[in-house]
Amino acid sequence: MTELTWTVAGVRDAFLAGEVSAREVCEAALRRVEGLNGSLNAFLTLAADGAREQARALDAAPDRRALGPLAAVPVAVKDNICTAGIRTTAGSRTLERFVAPYHATAVERLLAAGALLVGKTNCDEFGMGSSNEHSAFGAVSNPWSLERAPGGSSGGSAAAVAARMVPAAIGSDTGGSVRQPAAFCGVVGLKPTYGRVSRYGLIAFASSLDQIGSLARTVGDAARVLAVMAGPDARDSTCSAEVVPDWLGDLSGDVRGVRVGVPVAWLDQGVSSGVRLAFDQAIDVLRSRGATIAAVSLPHVRYAVPVYHLIATAEASSNLARYDGVRYGLRAAEVSNLREMYEKTREAGFGPEVKRRIILGTFVLSAGYRDQYYGQAQRVRTLIRRDFESALASADVIATPTSPTTAFRLGERLADPVHMYLADVFTVGAPLAGLPAVSVPAGFDADGLPVALQLTGRAFDEASMLRVADAYERDTGWWRTQPPINAEG
Repeated sequence: MTELTWTVAGVRDAFLAGEVSAREVCEAALRRVEGLNGSLNAFLTLAADGAREQARALDAAPDRRALGPLAAVPVAVKDNICTAGIRTTAGSRTLERFVAPYHATAVERLLAAGALLVGKTNCDEFGMGSSNEHSAFGAVSNPWSLERAPGGSSGGSAAAVAARMVPAAIGSDTGGSVRQPAAFCGVVGLKPTYGRVSRYGLIAFASSLDQIGSLARTVGDAARVLAVMAGPDARDSTCSAEVVPDWLGDLSGDVRGVRVGVPVAWLDQGVSSGVRLAFDQAIDVLRSRGATIAAVSLPHVRYAVPVYHLIATAEASSNLARYDGVRYGLRAAEVSNLREMYEKTREAGFGPEVKRRIILGTFVLSAGYRDQYYGQAQRVRTLIRRDFESALASADVIATPTSPTTAFRLGERLADPVHMYLADVFTVGAPLAGLPAVSVPAGFDADGLPVALQLTGRAFDEASMLRVADAYERDTGWWRTQPPINAEG
């Protein structure tokens, strides 16, 4: 077994069979990270000592078969998810020296399942971005082409999986921040239903939208990681008590009779020719497997991007008000009064994209404008949710591209925020409606850059969505293709 062939299931099976030790797996992952991170900037903090300690404990276990479903599997955690004793920056100067005193629930459950926490991955500051260029600690490069963006905001996690630094990683998805970087980097990105995974320990961006999700090489691996994290948590009042089904057991490859809805009118949203060709071919694969393909209508989804940016920025303005230099995080020095401390702290701590969104969010919540903007956006959000519910009454899943284009060049869209925001045109609908969605590799464009298929399912019906994604993956095998950096590394 080498790093380049690792999957979550493969590592665990080899460890349980005694073919490899947890120490060997851990050291191989750390070597891989150290060898490639200078090119990719995917990791902000390594947790080598902790990972080695976890590996020693696993190797000393009297019965490996009694260990958890992620035993000896190296994982990476997006740096806006709290880890006890390990720096958590959220990609911001504001939290550059913050070390959380506790683990997020999702991290607790990964560790309890036997995962080896290798380190924390780079991300757009506070999860705000579609390219990972808004990190205070530098942009992440795409393993398929170092001058291209890896997508955002979970770009570090996606790049780490694509470059085979780790078999799996976790990220957060507010408007597409797991799925869009997964698409750009050619890996699987899985966002669960809102409430499926506890948000306890996730640094808040937009609380009615944020969800922790998984990234991996295969649909089965992403489902395995998500299943470990999912389930009720008394520390998060928005976390659902819904039973977590056996997603892996449902991955039969059989999609005969499954109804796949295609919102044809939505596909006109700036989709490149290469992406459209790959999407049409993906639909043909599902049809050949016995799925029924039918057009569906989402009449209000054309408003999803502006609705998302009104709601998300309003909630960000509220959530980020806590970073004032009083309780924790950055505090400006040499100030003469409290107001000056607030101003200088926030000026020095936040980057331009975060400031832009705070200003917009504060405006839409201000007196005289709240109902006109934020209130109206919430009403249209309800219409979007009803459109999805109506479409999913006649279809089991809805299929679209994940992104209208493949990975764009670093710096290409920084001067045009609206153009950047449109990269999320297909991903913002699911979080606005609270629905699960998954991005699956679906081929390559003429430049050799990954293209992805997105499937959106009914609330708490990840099973149907994953079943279709897995069936498509079995017939294509795009996930096996290596990015160029792997040949170089």
